Amino acid sequence: MEMRGARILVPGATGRIGAALVTRLHALGARPALAGRDADRLARVSAACADAPARTFDAWDLDACAQTVEWALIELGGLDGVVVCVGVAAFGPAPDVSDAVAEHVAAVNALAPMAFLRAAAPRVDAGGVLAAVTGVVAEAAPARMADYAAAKAALAAWLTAVRREQRRRGVSVLEINLPHMDTGFADRPLQGEPPRSAPGLPVEEAVSAVVTALADGARLIRPGTAAPLEVVR
Repeated sequence: MEMRGARILVPGATGRIGAALVTRLHALGARPALAGRDADRLARVSAACADAPARTFDAWDLDACAQTVEWALIELGGLDGVVVCVGVAAFGPAPDVSDAVAEHVAAVNALAPMAFLRAAAPRVDAGGVLAAVTGVVAEAAPARMADYAAAKAALAAWLTAVRREQRRRGVSVLEINLPHMDTGFADRPLQGEPPRSAPGLPVEEAVSAVVTALADGARLIRPGTAAPLEVVR
């Protein structure tokens, strides 16, 4: 994908990663459309990107996710990519997590990204990208994060299957499998207390990897050995 002029919808643009990604895409000449829950922060990020189109939504509302894709198509005159950066965590032993919290975690971390990408898939042409953030918890399945890890694992499996479906269309499907990030995300859980952890990876490193992956049509970003993040083509 050529970044200059690329029309890219970023759901989750009010989070640390989403906002930084939108800002970088704008600086590279892309045409982002922003979607997020926090109207005030969304307005500030939009203003920093030459008043890029912006729309509020709640990831709990799957119809709103699909409708946001239709809105972005109209605002941008088409779509070359979607990068979903939404998520919410919950901590604690599995028996202590209520069904309501578990449902919310599954909806925001798995069903909402699927709804965005499902709606976008028929509308993104060859050379385009469908992408979503998962995380190392999808593979590691840490204790006291059962529902969160399960939702991310479900999304990772879904992305793998959709990648196989989209290959013949020439559309890339990118899984952004990030380690612990320095975003404060874990400090805003639906339930429980986050585990103590070492300082996370700086947001800008993740954003640089995402931009590289989008440009190269990569299939995976994951923690690396020679570098903090590895882009797999």
